[in-house]
Amino acid sequence: MPLCVHGHFYQPPREDPISNYIPDERGAEPFHNWNEKILAECYEPNARMGNFGKISFNIGPTLFDWMWDYAPDVAESIVELERANFLKFGVGNGLAQGYNHSILPLLPHRDKVTNVRWGVEDFVYRFGHRPQGIWLPETAVDIETLCVLQDCGLEFTILAPWQVQPLESKPGPYFVELPDGRKPFIVFPYHRELSTEVSFIPKATENGDEFLSSIRFHQGMDTSHFNLIASDGELYGHHQVFRDHFLRYILDGGGARNGIEWSWPGLWLLDHKPEAYAILIEPSSWSCMHGVNRWSTECACTPGARWKKPFFNAMRHISSWVDSVYETHASQLVSDPWEVRNQMVQLKHGKKKLEEVCNECGAPDLDEQNLNKLSTLLRAQYECQRMFTSCGWFFDEFHRIEPQNNIAYAAKAIWLTQQATGEQIDPSIIEEMAQVRSEKTGLRADTILSQTLIRAENEQNGLSKMLN
Repeated sequence: MPLCVHGHFYQPPREDPISNYIPDERGAEPFHNWNEKILAECYEPNARMGNFGKISFNIGPTLFDWMWDYAPDVAESIVELERANFLKFGVGNGLAQGYNHSILPLLPHRDKVTNVRWGVEDFVYRFGHRPQGIWLPETAVDIETLCVLQDCGLEFTILAPWQVQPLESKPGPYFVELPDGRKPFIVFPYHRELSTEVSFIPKATENGDEFLSSIRFHQGMDTSHFNLIASDGELYGHHQVFRDHFLRYILDGGGARNGIEWSWPGLWLLDHKPEAYAILIEPSSWSCMHGVNRWSTECACTPGARWKKPFFNAMRHISSWVDSVYETHASQLVSDPWEVRNQMVQLKHGKKKLEEVCNECGAPDLDEQNLNKLSTLLRAQYECQRMFTSCGWFFDEFHRIEPQNNIAYAAKAIWLTQQATGEQIDPSIIEEMAQVRSEKTGLRADTILSQTLIRAENEQNGLSKMLN
């Protein structure tokens, strides 16, 4: 019976948006922060045991950035395990991920493209080959998102079973029809009951043999077709102690003794194809039963979170202003400013220089002043994308670090845009933030925004004094 375990490895960005350092975090002791703690409990042991070579997985690019700097041996081990599969089979077991973990159906088309292209390019940089599939943040999807994935050369994604409606009584994976004469896109729905047990019932995985022998008796399990278990990767050792050892056991022989043949989507597609079509339920996600409302307004997932709607609207208005100024000024320097933005990850990783990208985009002879201006505008665009990291809207309380970080990204985007162009944002846009406040503490979003703008200015002044 073909079976796959998929681990979604991701943590919210923890770096201070101004200093880019992770502060000491309460509860992570004896480690300085939660990234270090989860690394020790999950990422490092699963890499050491070889689990990353036998499951399907994705690692959030921003998390991998941190890991590459803090624990390069672990990051390199993960890469080598994946690359060995690619060299052996011609398809790897790693998936790309939308770069900033933004909810793609809530983004304008242009930002969808940027987040997917950045995610794909980051994967290529890390693993040395193009990804075949992608993990969508919170598995949030609509038809436009699938079209963007296909345009970026991707073949499949993983979804929750309630995100598709099969047109025939056959198990997945399924083809989903796309508009405008496009090829159908492949979606792999994960197994609802098994994934729920692994994710939310610790007792279910206490005994590997019992878990494996019980699989055949699950309702809806078709033992002749590809079946997939999907969960947060941090379950394997961090959220659940010893779950990393459970994973190693079932992968290293336990599965074979119970008639399990381990696979992953790309490997399965070498010799198979979906046998049926399904209709996409859109917009939808795996962690909000109300589509994607959790990340833009109040819904029953987080009742009482009245701050979410004005927060989303205010952030969208800030983003629109930053984008408008960018387009106006960057268009005077290059013929296609949005293509320049789409190549930012290659600039970030040093695969290309800004002068090279400008040459490709119709500006071969920019002087140093204009290159610096464009560079600053691009940094603002990077922060603008970080503004919509999904973690800022996931929880019910505003007085958390995640929404505060999103506001700080917005402040940095504003400040960099003003530094590059001299243009000032309309005060009425900033005033919208005053509507966003914590019901528990009274903390207001405009306060965080103002404080971060002051910090950015002070840091720049301090740097100027050091250089002079």
